Amino acid sequence: MSVVDVLGGPSWHGKPLPETSPAGTPLAWGWLSGTRSEWGVRAKPSTKGLTMMDIAVGSYAEVPDHPTRRTMAPRGADIDPDVPDMGYLVNDKAHVWAENVSELYEEAVARQWSATRDIPWGEVAELPEELERAVCQVCTMLAEVEMIAADLPAKWMWRMNHDFVEAKMFLATQVMDEARHSEVFRKRALVNGGGLLRARSGTEELLRTILQARSYVQASALMHLLGEGFVLDLFRQGELISPSEVEKRIFRLTMQDEARHVAYGTLHLRYAVEHDPDVAEEVHAALDEGERVLMAFGTQSDLTESLAVLLSGGVDDVEDKGFPLLAELQKKMLTSYLARCERAGLNRLERTQLPLELLGIDREVRVA
Repeated sequence: MSVVDVLGGPSWHGKPLPETSPAGTPLAWGWLSGTRSEWGVRAKPSTKGLTMMDIAVGSYAEVPDHPTRRTMAPRGADIDPDVPDMGYLVNDKAHVWAENVSELYEEAVARQWSATRDIPWGEVAELPEELERAVCQVCTMLAEVEMIAADLPAKWMWRMNHDFVEAKMFLATQVMDEARHSEVFRKRALVNGGGLLRARSGTEELLRTILQARSYVQASALMHLLGEGFVLDLFRQGELISPSEVEKRIFRLTMQDEARHVAYGTLHLRYAVEHDPDVAEEVHAALDEGERVLMAFGTQSDLTESLAVLLSGGVDDVEDKGFPLLAELQKKMLTSYLARCERAGLNRLERTQLPLELLGIDREVRVA
């Protein structure tokens, strides 16, 4: 029903409405009936509550491939023509979206944990000095690299069109996840008297390569497929590299978060490649450089030696046990990375900079 009656004055169902506020401001009342919203469309809660998937109904579920506006107005709202342009730079759905992004957001908010309360800090065991130093060295590296996965989404979120709000919401949970990861590894380094140890230039070069990527698609590939993928594989070995239950608990919790980030990145890159074929070469070029830098990072002696000590349970068996186990871990990391690229629609066997000889693949006869 219109808010303007036959006499020209505002009314609602025959009831007159004031034309001005008590302060004398003109009142329009257009929001009562003049919008184009889908009035009457109901979102029905599921067994988990009212999820982002449940509210994807009617036109509200339609995410445009190329939004015509660059405002912060909620997607589906009736937008006034004079709403200011926010200047978003990422306005292609293909460069942001993943088909699983709403599900991952719901999982992220449901599985938040506390680095203060959910780790049994009072049960940290006194370790032999070489093991404590190895734990602290690995924690130093992880406290350093985890925060880049918070900085990177924060850098790009404000550049993304607000019509892609589900993706932006998920990335906001990733920022929180990674802040908590940096927190938990910093706390582990400090709680047992070891403290933070060495930070090396190779690590910083890798992080700078990710942060300075020219596009979000390149940045996502470098971070989710390459950087976070390798960290996820390290977390998956938490049972082997943890000298006590405290470290195992840390790796289990951080692993579940990291798995979400990698799942988003893998399907995001697949969506991008499928919907914008020109993106593939852009991503390959970024991974060429990222793999080169990762090789320098992955061969840093502080990292490899500390991991070998943890894998062998001390320095006594590091040569016979630790380094062979480390070689197996590196092989698993490379295999997982290539599989992630394949799932993302990117065949890296033809141009990877990483050592395929670890997998028994002849570099001169690469698989197409």
